[in-house]
Amino acid sequence: MGRASCRGSFRFRPCAAPVEDVAAAIAFAQVAYNGCLFEEAAEHAAHDKMRNKRIMIDHQKAQQAVAMLLEAIGEDPSREGLLETPARVARMYEEVCGGYDENAAEHLGTTFHVNGSEMVLERDIRFYSLCEHHLLPFFGVAHVAYIPNGEVTGLSKLARTVEVFARRLQLQERLTAQIADALMDDLHAKGAIVMIQAEHMCMSMRGVRKPGSQTATLAKRGVFESDPRLADDFFRMLG
Repeated sequence: MGRASCRGSFRFRPCAAPVEDVAAAIAFAQVAYNGCLFEEAAEHAAHDKMRNKRIMIDHQKAQQAVAMLLEAIGEDPSREGLLETPARVARMYEEVCGGYDENAAEHLGTTFHVNGSEMVLERDIRFYSLCEHHLLPFFGVAHVAYIPNGEVTGLSKLARTVEVFARRLQLQERLTAQIADALMDDLHAKGAIVMIQAEHMCMSMRGVRKPGSQTATLAKRGVFESDPRLADDFFRMLG
């Protein structure tokens, strides 16, 4: 699963081994420790690069659209409090829609060999997305599980996969299905199951105005469809 940090993992205990053996052990541990630090640094650099990626949007068009919207609702885009609003909104959309510029395979391609095929579950992955009908947020948690087919991915990669699809204009039903399909297509899992529970601002702050109401969606793939006991185990683990 996720690789634990190597920091603080090396400890030396007094022993009666010959001095040359102790020296060799120290040298080996130092090399291993440095190797772990190098892997950690490379992983952090890759994550920073991915986090800093931004979808290329037309800032000029976005700012013009926001200014026109402000005028349409009776506001004055030239007043002090709104002067920078079009630029801020353009940058905001570049960030919250950054998932268009990412591919889940980039994350799920990092795998580790395992002999077993026990269920892997990561629950309560918090996410934020935009409803494509009203451009209002919906947010909540995703519970993601899969049955490995000889390989597992790092636990953080499951959360990053959720982010790839959440940071787009979305429907909750489609978001749920896309995460499950990515686990099957890119991780080659024997089965995948994804449950999302979310509150939609288009229901909470407008329309029916029912704050606190949640929508739950479920997607099952592979052995989770053919073996009901696996789905039962998933729900038991969620409590």
